[in-house]
Amino acid sequence: MVLTNTRARILVVDDEKAIIRALQHSLTTHGYEVFTAKSGEKALEAIAAHRPDLLLLDLGLPDMNGLEVCKRVRSQSHLPIIVISAKDSEPDKVKALDLGADDYISKPFGVNELLARIRVAIRHAALMISEAEAAITVGPLSIDLGQRLVSLNGQEVKLTPTEYDLLKIFLQYRGKLMTQEMLLSQMWGIGEGKDSHHLHVFIGQLRKKIEPDPLRPRLLITVPGVGYRFSADD
Repeated sequence: MVLTNTRARILVVDDEKAIIRALQHSLTTHGYEVFTAKSGEKALEAIAAHRPDLLLLDLGLPDMNGLEVCKRVRSQSHLPIIVISAKDSEPDKVKALDLGADDYISKPFGVNELLARIRVAIRHAALMISEAEAAITVGPLSIDLGQRLVSLNGQEVKLTPTEYDLLKIFLQYRGKLMTQEMLLSQMWGIGEGKDSHHLHVFIGQLRKKIEPDPLRPRLLITVPGVGYRFSADD
C-alpha cells in the first residue's frame, strides 16, 4: 500500500546492485520517485539533472569516497543527505555529520526506520526557518523569532543572548543530528577557543529553561557519542 503521495524525489547512491534494487522497490512502493547512481561522479551528475529532494548516500563508492561527495554537495546546496553505510564506527559518523550529512544509518537497517528518517529529513528541509517566520511551536515550547520571545506552557522564558542563539541554531536544524563540532562552529566559529565544556554548560542552562523536565529532556535530546538532536515533533 502506498503511504504517501508527495512524490518526493530521492537519489540512491550505492555500488551494490542488491541494495539499489531493494531501496528502489521499497521507496517506490511508498510513493517516492527514485533515481539511482553507482558512483560519486554519477551521483553529482544525477543531482544536477534530476534535482532530488533527498540524497541517500553510501560511503564506499568505487571512484570517490562518499565523504567527498557529501562535502561537494553541501558546498553547493542544502539538499538533505542521509548516509547509509556498513561503517558503523563513531569517527565515521562524526566525520560524515561534520561534512554536512543530515543523518547516518548503519547497514543492515530496517525499512521502517529508514522511511522515518527520510520523512524527518524532508520535513525539516520543507520547514527551514526564516527570520520572517512569525512563530514556531514545539510541544509546550513556543518561539517568536521576529520578537525574540520564548515561552513554555504560555509563560515567558528569559534567555541570555547566548542561550537564545543556541536555541535558534537548534530550531534551524530541527530533527537533524548536530555534532559538538558543528555546534561549536555555528556558535563561536572555528578556532575561537571554546570547547565542549562550554557547550555542555550552555545546553544544560538552556534545558533548565525550556524543558518541562530538564532531567528527562524531550526537546533537546542527547545522542550518545555524537551530539544532539532537537525534536522535530510539533
